[in-house]
Amino acid sequence: MLALHYYPGNASLLPHMVLRELGVPFELRLVDRGQGAQKSPEYLKLNPNGRIPVLVDGDLVLFETAAIVLHLVDKYPDAGLAPPVGTAERAEFYKWMVHLTNTPQPEFRAWFYPHEHVNDETAVPSVKETAGQRLDRMFDVISEQLGDKQWLLGERFSAADLFLLMLMRWSRGMPRPARAIPNLNAFAERVFALPAVQETFKVEGIRTPVF
Repeated sequence: MLALHYYPGNASLLPHMVLRELGVPFELRLVDRGQGAQKSPEYLKLNPNGRIPVLVDGDLVLFETAAIVLHLVDKYPDAGLAPPVGTAERAEFYKWMVHLTNTPQPEFRAWFYPHEHVNDETAVPSVKETAGQRLDRMFDVISEQLGDKQWLLGERFSAADLFLLMLMRWSRGMPRPARAIPNLNAFAERVFALPAVQETFKVEGIRTPVF
């Protein structure tokens, strides 16, 4: 059986939503960040970086959120969480998955943990502020690309939409959260209305505001 090592609201939220959308059996294994469990010797054997999530699929042990999701959509293609391989639509899906994992997702590291990016503690506020400004611009670009489409791929829902919802949730404490952009707010409402997404948030104990 698949096993997802997770922590509520962490980057594991995305593969958790994907697993529930797939409707396949899986086990949740809590990694208690409050107790530093992600740095324990046992967990470091799974992910030497000491970060969450990890997916265990038989003998396969995967870390990196986007890699986990790409594996899952390929393992269960009939669920339709990604377009068929080799199509232009699949290329667009890859574009969004790579963009979200390479551009806004790492920027949140600087927003949430600015002290990791400096040697001089007096620079922490500046690091956080500029990370927020860059994220603002990134969400503006995503908003322009989304336009009035229902989903990132147009009429087709995909795992990339779940990815964007997670990142929007992370922005909720910013001076201008992503939900302040009208079409992104409407998009997030559509994604959050999905039963599998609601169940994921319920299981993780995530309360309002969810994004």
